[in-house]
Amino acid sequence: MNHLELRPPTMADVARLAGVSHQTVSRVLGDHPNVRDETRAKVLRAIEEMGYRRNSSARALATRRTRTLGVVAANTTLYGPASTLFALEDAARAARYTVSTVSLHKLAKETLSEALDHLSEAGVEGVIVLAPQRSAVEALAELRHPFPVVVVGTGSGAEIPSVTVDQQLGARLATGHLLAAGHRTVWHLAGPEDWQEAADRVTGWRDTLEAAGVEPPKLLRGDWSPLSGYRAGQQLAGWVGRGLTAVFVANDQMALGVLRALREAGVRTPQDVAIVGFDDIPESEFFAPPLTTVRQDFATVGKHSIALLLDLIEGRAPSGTPGVAIEPHLVVRASTAPD
Repeated sequence: MNHLELRPPTMADVARLAGVSHQTVSRVLGDHPNVRDETRAKVLRAIEEMGYRRNSSARALATRRTRTLGVVAANTTLYGPASTLFALEDAARAARYTVSTVSLHKLAKETLSEALDHLSEAGVEGVIVLAPQRSAVEALAELRHPFPVVVVGTGSGAEIPSVTVDQQLGARLATGHLLAAGHRTVWHLAGPEDWQEAADRVTGWRDTLEAAGVEPPKLLRGDWSPLSGYRAGQQLAGWVGRGLTAVFVANDQMALGVLRALREAGVRTPQDVAIVGFDDIPESEFFAPPLTTVRQDFATVGKHSIALLLDLIEGRAPSGTPGVAIEPHLVVRASTAPD
């Protein structure tokens, strides 16, 4: 081959260098089993020597497969959605798929429809939607799409194939840990009302208290931000000395705000009030004091989500509406355990 040529090498060039047919090169690239090991090695050497890269458009035309998956996401500035998105992309790469991502400001029916249409035109084989809000899942269920869809982070009760962390179990672990430490009741700072994960954490908290014969105290709500946690913490400080000794906070960022508000009010953690968060963000072990929290395994969420979507694409998924629930784990630190 003339090294002065500027065009990229073709499959025919590889075939000539390896001394095999064009079809044999195609079989090697497609991992076809009916190729002798010696021949396969010869073709792979030629590919490496020439620096050949197969054209993805040509491959898609030949196989009707693009090996591209779509992801629709919103709220990616928050730790949970951002960590889930990274895990999905990592798992897709491990499965030799590329990912086309559409980021939306809001998961509404109109925006979801436009996103799915865009991904359909891009030729994706399936789509994962990060849909933590109930309204988004309801809108998605009404839309028609030409490919399989898996919804992630929707909590319990989804009628679409889904993968989620068991939020109710996580809340039971947090609340049960505080009750087992001797607290007579546990207050709860919940997330936004429309988030199914927040609703599931409320359910787990309330069920655990009621199973212990404890009337759930007043429920407070925040918006996941440290500021909303700080403002709720100022309210909670007023109940210290009147029965409040433990708080389960629905995410670590709000717990950070609660800790500051209590500290400014002269309330010690955990001596006066014990705190449990949710998520186990990287910073939580460096809070003052280090935060006891519920860890979500986002890497496992990503792997199961991609695996489920590929099973649906290949027709391997079980009948009905498959759903995967991943167990969270409690990480105990100083915010609930006095030295």
